[in-house]
Amino acid sequence: MSTSAARPARSLAERLLAEHPRPRVVARWRHAHWLAVATVCLGAFLGQLTASVTSLVFPALQQRFDTNFAAVEWVSLAYLLVLVALLAPVGRLSDLVGRKTVYIGGFAVFALASLGAGLSGSLGLLIACRAVQAVGGAMMQANSVALVARGVPERAMRTALGIQAAAQALGLALGPTLGGLLVAHASWRWAFWVNVPIGVLGIAAGWYLLPRTHPEGRPDRRPAEREARFDLPGLLLLAGCSTALLLALSAASGLPLPGWAVAGLLLAAAGLGVALTRQEQRADRPIIPPGLVNTPGIRAGLLIALVGYLLLFCPLVLGPVMLAGAGVSAATAGLVITALPGAFALAATVGGGLLPGDCADATRCRWGALTAGGGLLALAALPVGPLTVALPLLAVGYGLGLLLPANNALVMRAVPAESSAVGGGLVSMVRGLGTALGTALPVLAVHLAGHATGGRAVLVLLAGTAVLAAALTGVGIRRRA
Repeated sequence: MSTSAARPARSLAERLLAEHPRPRVVARWRHAHWLAVATVCLGAFLGQLTASVTSLVFPALQQRFDTNFAAVEWVSLAYLLVLVALLAPVGRLSDLVGRKTVYIGGFAVFALASLGAGLSGSLGLLIACRAVQAVGGAMMQANSVALVARGVPERAMRTALGIQAAAQALGLALGPTLGGLLVAHASWRWAFWVNVPIGVLGIAAGWYLLPRTHPEGRPDRRPAEREARFDLPGLLLLAGCSTALLLALSAASGLPLPGWAVAGLLLAAAGLGVALTRQEQRADRPIIPPGLVNTPGIRAGLLIALVGYLLLFCPLVLGPVMLAGAGVSAATAGLVITALPGAFALAATVGGGLLPGDCADATRCRWGALTAGGGLLALAALPVGPLTVALPLLAVGYGLGLLLPANNALVMRAVPAESSAVGGGLVSMVRGLGTALGTALPVLAVHLAGHATGGRAVLVLLAGTAVLAAALTGVGIRRRA
């Protein structure tokens, strides 16, 4: 009786995880893969919109809950901690049960958590909803790159990843304006509720427009995978390592922690990182397969992605500080800073038209990194003003718009098909780390040396890092060849 009683539960689980095919009229259309890319762009746009909108509601949250900035900062920090910790594990799970299933589920979790965040009556409940929101965000972001890379023809991969990157840049650019309007004319709650209709649209689009990621629409049931245990120790070590590192970086960007605590967090991150490496080498089903990370092209590509997102977010934080120090109004500064994500979106989609038609992805990476480095050097050397900041930011954004989609395409081509979501999760994880580092570094420099000296020193350092990224691209390609 126990065997027969278990069968309905097993079949119910399989039905819940089963991936439904697209309608025939969609599947048979020769351009159907672009509909799948558009669906993934919804998640990319939503993730960056949420990140950039939330910071605009901090003053309103301080007033509503009668608390200080350090407490309100956890609204963003809780999201970032959970997101970075879960990206690789969720990617591993998605490769087993189905990327389409997990991606659509991410929209559902994100929308429900956003609804709860807007209804929150206490800061603690809001922070908890943001942590759940990050679970949904991880379910989407861990699969977005893999769904694009495996859902389009090889010749269109770079273009598709560029469109996805442009959707992220659009969300990043639109967030501050939308957040300011919502807080001024509605309520801080709408900064979270605005995600709900986008989430519902994403569920419908994913159901009808995404192809199945398992041939029979069922989760992977291979005997070797069933017998291997889930790498729970690896998950806990990864979560602890990323949390300690992000908390230490957040101390530089305003989180009130004493110096001994920051040093302890950095030591803990290093120790947990060593333990994680050893655990993944002996695990049956590692969260982060060592063979995947140690592939030269992938290892170099992940480091380049980390540098690229560091170069993207550092000027976004440092630019307003430099403009404010020169007496430029906040409204004008906002328009000037928009030049960076705007140029990024343009370069990621059509900016390659300025390059030769047969320009390889590695060449795009080098040109993009060097262009961004030149823009950063110009930003460090020129006097601060709206035009002298906007023009270098255009160069930085254009260079990164060439670099990041081409680099992500190189990484995903090197990732085995059965590990696509893990590879995409790693790309998203280093994006989160690059974002955190890009936020913390300029704040620390400004605090230690003042906005003029510290800001220019950081820009020169970033320009050198861009040159390093260009050099790493060549090393990774030669070794893989």
